[in-house]
Amino acid sequence: MPLKNEGMTKKRSFLYGMLSGIVEPIGAIITIILTNIIVPILPYLLAFASGAMMYVVIEELIPESQAGEHSNIGTIGVAIGFIVMMILDVALG
Repeated sequence: MPLKNEGMTKKRSFLYGMLSGIVEPIGAIITIILTNIIVPILPYLLAFASGAMMYVVIEELIPESQAGEHSNIGTIGVAIGFIVMMILDVALG
C-alpha cells in the first residue's frame, strides 16, 4: 500500500512486498540445516538477545531515566534490580 501510494503500479508494489518477505523462508531453511550447531548455543544467543532488548528499552523507551547529568545511574539501577530479581527467583524458586 505505501509503495502504491508513492506512485508504483499494483503489480510492482506486490512484487516488492513479496520480495521483502523472501528472507524469512531462506532463514528458516538455514536454521533447520544448522539445528545441530545452534541448539547447544541457543541459551547464550537468547540471553544476549534479551540483554540487548533490555538495554534498548531502558535507554530509548524510558527517556525519563536518562534525563540529567547522571544518566547511567538509571540503567545501572535496572541492571542491579534485574540481578537481584534473578537471584531471588533461583533461590526461592
